Amino acid sequence: MQHIGFIGLGMMGRPMAHRLHQAGFGLAVHDANPQTEAAFLNDHPGTVAAVGAETCAERDAIVTMLPNSDAVEEALSRVTPHLQPGTVVIDMSSSDPNRTRQLAGRLAEREIVLIDAPVSGGVKKAAAGTLAIMVGGNAAAHERSRKLLEAMGSNITHVGPSGAGHALKALNNYVSLAGLIATAEAVHVGQAFGIAPATVVDVINASTGRNNTTENKAHQYMLSRTFDSGFSLALAAKDVGIAAALGPSLGQPMVLAQLVQQMASDASSRLGPNADHTELFRYLEKD
Repeated sequence: MQHIGFIGLGMMGRPMAHRLHQAGFGLAVHDANPQTEAAFLNDHPGTVAAVGAETCAERDAIVTMLPNSDAVEEALSRVTPHLQPGTVVIDMSSSDPNRTRQLAGRLAEREIVLIDAPVSGGVKKAAAGTLAIMVGGNAAAHERSRKLLEAMGSNITHVGPSGAGHALKALNNYVSLAGLIATAEAVHVGQAFGIAPATVVDVINASTGRNNTTENKAHQYMLSRTFDSGFSLALAAKDVGIAAALGPSLGQPMVLAQLVQQMASDASSRLGPNADHTELFRYLEKD
């Protein structure tokens, strides 16, 4: 598997595609923003634009790194008719797991295999090639894709059947955002009681309440008020929404997830589409 099509060169997609280029894969790339695509082509000699049936037919695998299932399905609707039987489609986006299963079924009718392989770790780990990757779907296709995935991630786990990767990604992001909200509330209450915010974070980090937010976000992006972690609040709200909908569809009410999703959605609406997810900290402050 050497010739790869890569669709989506955003904040995460660009460094991931860069890692594939560094690893020696032959890339044909596409982004909805022509300037973004042109910049990547200019910076990566030997890479070509993914245009036309011939370019698509030459690919062993197609990687999608897009905002949601709608974008993935729209992109693949244009690409799929030109793919050869046996091509592997690797959706690394944060997609809806139920829609992923449906899409896998439709692609299977064309003898195209879909595996879902969403990531966790943010832009820094994407640049370092140390992402955690959760793979769902055909185990044989996962093995065929292993070297490709290893160029982008250091912790790659086959987690279950089709859609399982996307399900676990959404559940992970729900747990992560719940921890961020809990941390923000604890800091604000501690400060109201007269405890310095930095002290609240430091003591939690030395105690049982420590979590990804207290260790990697509180000082760095929240207390510093830079709010520039690189992961948008809108996407965080979308991912938690997927988790909050998945539970009830399986008979699990996920009461806390419903509340976290509502808080994230309300904050995103108030703070705007460009807000970083760490801005939940200031959203939860008392005016």
